[in-house]
Amino acid sequence: MITFKGVTKVYERQGEKVKAVDHVNMKVEEGEICVLIGPSGCGKTTLLRMVNRLVPLSEGTIEVGGTEINSLDPIQLRRSIGYVIQQNGLFPNMTIEENINVVPKMIGWDVQKMKSRYQELMEMMGLDPEEYRKRFPWELSGGQQQRIGVARAMAADPPVMLMDEPFGALDPVIRDHLQNEFLRLQKHMKKTILFVSHDIDEAIRLGDKIAIFNKGSLMQFGTPDDILSNPRNEFVRDFIGTDREIKRLSLLTVKELLHKGKKLGRSQTIPHEVNRESVKLDTDLRTALSVLLASPTGEAAVVDHHNHPHGIISISDFQILTGVHPTKLQTIVR
Repeated sequence: MITFKGVTKVYERQGEKVKAVDHVNMKVEEGEICVLIGPSGCGKTTLLRMVNRLVPLSEGTIEVGGTEINSLDPIQLRRSIGYVIQQNGLFPNMTIEENINVVPKMIGWDVQKMKSRYQELMEMMGLDPEEYRKRFPWELSGGQQQRIGVARAMAADPPVMLMDEPFGALDPVIRDHLQNEFLRLQKHMKKTILFVSHDIDEAIRLGDKIAIFNKGSLMQFGTPDDILSNPRNEFVRDFIGTDREIKRLSLLTVKELLHKGKKLGRSQTIPHEVNRESVKLDTDLRTALSVLLASPTGEAAVVDHHNHPHGIISISDFQILTGVHPTKLQTIVR
């Protein structure tokens, strides 16, 4: 869906040429979230802004949907790609409804179609359409503004979205909530998304693919599990941290652990009643391990969302999926 071939950006500063992006080659498939990550100044935002031609290419090509972007009118290109930035970029003198309908209005949608799309997007974002219709951005909280920014980027239903640290300025609780909402929406939207982040945990949580950059060069490109289990070089190992075994646990769920155990012939005791220490089937293993470490028995009941029991897991079960001895996991967590 988005293909980068030898993509390079060179700036001239004080008579010297500096490569902000250095011959990047990678392909993001349709419907994937690809997180671009790396230290400040590594070129990730520059690369993102090259996709909608806010930053011109020095060398190479970028194709979106099989079409080279330099063959397209830049204004039409930008109207066909959703763009969300950290500061949300809402127009302060426009109402929420007007902000959301900026692009649909530009491309000639009729009034009824715009009203219908506004209603649909606000409900999707979990915000009351009537309550916010005539309000202005400055009347909203940071989290609400960010949702409106995402809604505006989605208004004309673009197949591709560019997101530049959209949750970076929010406090951890709101950020966590919006990440969950974002993943929920993506299950239905199936957009192709380039997402810039500086947070490796966010990248692991949100990305189908992760692209790690350093000094303009692509260090490694792959799935979160690929990168965590097989970091390509010392820079990648240092960047993802020494707790990569624990980070991998966030990619797996309790349900997968039970399923793997059954395939290996491990018997499962179904508890008659759920103890205080319990985890849901869809709980990630990183969260589940914290529950087990706090449990006096080192065990926890597994339940579904109706609190029906499905089995019991213990710390020793974690080696089934991770290949890491439980004592090492405990050392890492503590």
